[in-house]
Amino acid sequence: MSRTSQTDPELTHRLTRRGMLGVAAGATAAALLGAAASPATAASAETAAAGGGRGRPVLPPGRLGIQLYSLRDKVSTLGFAPVFAELAKYGYDEVEFAGYTQGSAGPITLAQLKRLAHNHGLNPIGSHVGYYADDPNAYTFAQNLTKVLDDAQALGLKHIGTASGPFRYGSTVDAWKRAAEEFNTYGAAARARGMKFYQHNHSEEFSFATDNPKVRLYDVLLAETDPDLVFLEMDIFWAYSGQFRFSKRPDGTAAPFEPLDYILKQPHRYPLFHVKDGVSDPANQYGYRMTDVGDGDIDYQRFISAVTRLRGERMAHHWQAEHDNPTESFTFARRSSAHLHSLREKC
Repeated sequence: MSRTSQTDPELTHRLTRRGMLGVAAGATAAALLGAAASPATAASAETAAAGGGRGRPVLPPGRLGIQLYSLRDKVSTLGFAPVFAELAKYGYDEVEFAGYTQGSAGPITLAQLKRLAHNHGLNPIGSHVGYYADDPNAYTFAQNLTKVLDDAQALGLKHIGTASGPFRYGSTVDAWKRAAEEFNTYGAAARARGMKFYQHNHSEEFSFATDNPKVRLYDVLLAETDPDLVFLEMDIFWAYSGQFRFSKRPDGTAAPFEPLDYILKQPHRYPLFHVKDGVSDPANQYGYRMTDVGDGDIDYQRFISAVTRLRGERMAHHWQAEHDNPTESFTFARRSSAHLHSLREKC
């Protein structure tokens, strides 16, 4: 999808996550596997060549993951096993789920899925589940919290979260306080099972309350959720898009913010990140055009280094590569891993 189209890509991204694995791509599995063989070989050479620079790697060992939403076309046609095999070749350590089914590749149980990931050296680190729905039987936190947590526990996940914004009751301060109370409930239930509940942002979270335009909604979420129960997965691309869109209040007064500052102030609240890149484009309503990691203008050497250099924080975070609509998803995964592994701290 073009990010300059008339449709809202941010809204489409949120909606399509709910059923990401229900649509199969048109290509056959054999054709896709054949096309993927060459990039996999190239990835090893690319990563090896990139890793020859000086300085400590910016990316901590064992902490590179990928959000499987980026590979939904491959999962729905090939199944998890070929996808996991490719990700292992590309140097990934972890996976974050956005659904536990695999389309035309046939049914799979949670026990099989967990075993399959571990057999390929991949650690299932988290999963995105809907926040709420009108259907009382929907697979969401609000409608089926116990089932959501049962499944996460069966997969051995340490984190279970949602990519839905806290807009269930509106965009006022009180509406977000109400949503925050529900997030605290989910967080307490997750903690009782040894997991962390988290929320993944888009750019709208950085907008202002409709009843108090001096208040940024993201600040309400941080203030009203218990830091021991509710955690955040900053999508770095969408945070910088939020910076572009909401550095001025509705009345035009300046309200600048730096996404990285949120992390530096409360690093323990951000166990997970989405590493997503964009080319700066002020003519675009979101300020950026999404691209493969390393092809855009977000300085990940600076961002990741700033977090991992904090005392005691180098191994405390997980970095998940993502692209909402990659041109070719295996190529995106390979190139993004190679770029992130190539980054070195400045001496």
